[in-house]
Amino acid sequence: MEDGGDIYTKDGTVDIHNNPAEVKKTGNWKACRFILGNECCERLAYYGINTNMVNYLHLQLNQGSTTAANNVTNWAGTCYITPLIGAFLADSYVGRYWTIAGFSIIYVLGMTLLTLSASVHGLKPSCVNNVCNPTSTQTAVTFAALYIIALGTGGIKPCVSSFGADQFDENDETEREKKSSFFNYFYLSINIGALVAASVLVWIQMNVGWGWGFGIPAVAMAVAVVSFFSGSKLYRLQKPGGSPLTRIMQVLVASFRKSDVKVPDDKSLLHETADMECNIVGSRKLEHTKKFRFLDKAAVASESDSVKGSVDPWRLCTVTQVEELKSIIRILPIWASGIVFSTVYSQMSTMFVLQGNTMNQSIGPHFKIPSASLSLFDTLSVIFWAPVYDKLIIPFARKFTGHERGFTQLQRMGIGLVISIFSMVVAGILEVVRLDYVQRNNLYDESTIHMSIFWQVPQYFLIGCAEVFTFIGQLEFFYDQAPDAMRSLCSALSLTTVSLGNYLSTLLVTIVTKITTKNGKLGWIPDNLNRGHLDYFYWLLAILSLINFFVYLWIANWYTYKKATGKPH
Repeated sequence: MEDGGDIYTKDGTVDIHNNPAEVKKTGNWKACRFILGNECCERLAYYGINTNMVNYLHLQLNQGSTTAANNVTNWAGTCYITPLIGAFLADSYVGRYWTIAGFSIIYVLGMTLLTLSASVHGLKPSCVNNVCNPTSTQTAVTFAALYIIALGTGGIKPCVSSFGADQFDENDETEREKKSSFFNYFYLSINIGALVAASVLVWIQMNVGWGWGFGIPAVAMAVAVVSFFSGSKLYRLQKPGGSPLTRIMQVLVASFRKSDVKVPDDKSLLHETADMECNIVGSRKLEHTKKFRFLDKAAVASESDSVKGSVDPWRLCTVTQVEELKSIIRILPIWASGIVFSTVYSQMSTMFVLQGNTMNQSIGPHFKIPSASLSLFDTLSVIFWAPVYDKLIIPFARKFTGHERGFTQLQRMGIGLVISIFSMVVAGILEVVRLDYVQRNNLYDESTIHMSIFWQVPQYFLIGCAEVFTFIGQLEFFYDQAPDAMRSLCSALSLTTVSLGNYLSTLLVTIVTKITTKNGKLGWIPDNLNRGHLDYFYWLLAILSLINFFVYLWIANWYTYKKATGKPH
């Protein structure tokens, strides 16, 4: 008790009052239940908008199929790039707790405005015989609300998973094992929220009204905020470590200043703090690695490094600081390989929905399932596979691999990339069959055909399975491999693959439309899909995914995992 080893955490975390966090009173699953509750409600709010937004833009704002699909992917892309803002604030200055709290309020404001735009007279579009004619002001208010939400989610997405993982001490073997399970259950909570959104909320939007359909997610977001604050006294907080961008720039500047300096073969001659503690707040020391040796020049001491008796950080950096930058450089190729996967994932809220609109949505004589609700099978797939992976696949794989997690994080992500290829192949085969049915029955001008929408279930289910391997693997990989004081930033970096995947989808649709509509042709993706070739677009994505997988194999073989030592400052 004298050294605090049995009372306080060993990873430098503090409680809400900025006192050292006590092991028995803070963290672990007792704190995580509030975080998981917050994430479940926040994801219900997000997917309550995203899942069916393409239909809202198409039906209420009178936008064409291509325009509506691109607007959804552009907005979703922005939702996954704003996390860079929240992550920078969290890692540098205010910490993950206060970043989540502040941006949650912005999120609620955006949700409220979106609800008003769909329910208040003058703000919602006027419709006659199911044809709507929105004014430019009404359209502007809708998009203003959407992009306020995009800003709000930017402070939450990169911080919540890392904040939850912070509740488990990396230096405690028992808690470290629980941390791996946390990422599985974190993603499970996301999909429980998405399940309600895809089933209940989409039905309400299509059958009761968009005001109610957006209002319920707004209330869910308010509940998410309450859930988060309710656990405050139980949380463990990592201290912000100062601007990571400044530390990165210091290494680059010092390296170029010493471009003519020779790096010694003995790594012990490189500059590092003498004791076990790292000089970066909230970070452990990182062991020296041999790759990118030019950057090691920043840690080679010389007589000109001191200014007025103290070391100039723009001339001399520690090994840990250099290794921070090396870690980011090593992560970047892995990060880039996730972009194509995210492009495939984005089809669920765009092309899959438009494809489903052309199929028979009836269940019995009196009930129709909205096409956007089919994404609940993606969610059910995740809900099924996440615990199966944690309880069955990991113990089984461990017998053969000897790895404590069954598969390495890189192996897990690679398996997901393979499954995503099959999802596009299955979607393409279904579209070939659907178009053959249209041709045989001369149904080119029909809005829907008699093929059941439930033929789409396999492609959704496969994407859900791929998510459990790739997206959860990414969550764990980017948290684990990030330097301690850059974890929010690296979580945000992983989320930008979703952003760029959405933007890539927009770019591909735009290019495909431009090329295939030359000389007056209807193209692959016309408003009437019965006269198009959506299957060609799915084949394109399958080919890109296959190429991406082979590139990933090369990158994964090259990658070196980080090694941390000592204890945080």
